[in-house]
This record gives sequence, C-alpha cells and structure tokens, in this order.
Amino acid sequence: MARNIEIKARAHQFDQLRERAPALATDAPLVFRQQDFFYDVPTGRLKLRQFDDGTPSELIFYQRDDRDGPKVSYYTRSPVTNPEAMHSLLSQALSTRGIVSKERHVYIVGRTRIHLDRVDGLGDFIELEVLLAQDDDEAGGEQEAHDMFKQLGVETHDLVPLAYVDLLNPAAEAA
Repeated sequence: MARNIEIKARAHQFDQLRERAPALATDAPLVFRQQDFFYDVPTGRLKLRQFDDGTPSELIFYQRDDRDGPKVSYYTRSPVTNPEAMHSLLSQALSTRGIVSKERHVYIVGRTRIHLDRVDGLGDFIELEVLLAQDDDEAGGEQEAHDMFKQLGVETHDLVPLAYVDLLNPAAEAA
C-alpha cells in the first residue's frame, strides 16, 4: 500500500491561503470540482471519486487515524472506467455513507500536495498530503507537514481530525 502524511485544518483565511500557496508552488494550481461517494466498510474508508472535468474516476481505499495533526495514511487507488456502474454495484453491495462535493485547488510543493478545498455544506479547508516513498521516514513527513502549515500561517487550533464525510454525517460517526 502507498502511504502519505495527511493534515487538515479549517481555512478561515481562504483567500490569504490562495495568495500564499502559489508562492511555495512551482506551477499554477490544478482546480477540480469533484464528488466523493463513501461506502460503509468494516475498516478504513472506501470512496469513489468522480471529477466534473472528465478526469478519470478512481476508487480509493484508505486507512488512517482520526486525530488532530499529521498522521500516516495508507491507501490504494484504482482507475474506474465506468463510475456510474461502479457506484450502482457498490451501493447495492454496501450502504452509501455519504457524498462529499467540493472544489479543490491543488498546489504541488516538492513531495507535498496542498489542497485548498471548498466543501459543500462544510466550508473552507486546507489539507496537506506529504507523499512518502517506501523508505521515507514518517517522522520526517510529519515535520514537513508542520513546517508547511507554519509557512502558510495555519493555526494548530484549526486542525480537524476527521474526514469530510464524517463532518457531514456526525451521527454516522457516533454509531
């Protein structure tokens, strides 16, 4: 399984972050409108991601702790050529936990992906993914995430431990 270090926070100063992120990135941001369909599974999270711009859909399974601050996430991604049929199949076999719709601005800084997200029904967030190679040290990735948040001016009291789907469906998380 691939792995990365993830950290997420509320972005109260979204416009300021959209000014700071390009100063760190080497290229213009990628902007996506996407929907994630989450399904109930015994462990981890399973989602079908669809893009509005024709970018190929993908099925993503991941496992990570729900806690503030940087955390390791183990994940597997698989391309999906027929997302409607895949959603139909998955929703018959598994219950749909929720749907997350968002606009995502992606800035690449070295091995780190900065996501500035406008999540329908939740508001604005910033999420970092520090990609780790097989032999990379997780502690080094965690430090990189902390340092990047500091450079961007993200406060520790704004950290968010949960996935967007859990924030949208707090009753499901408590069950």
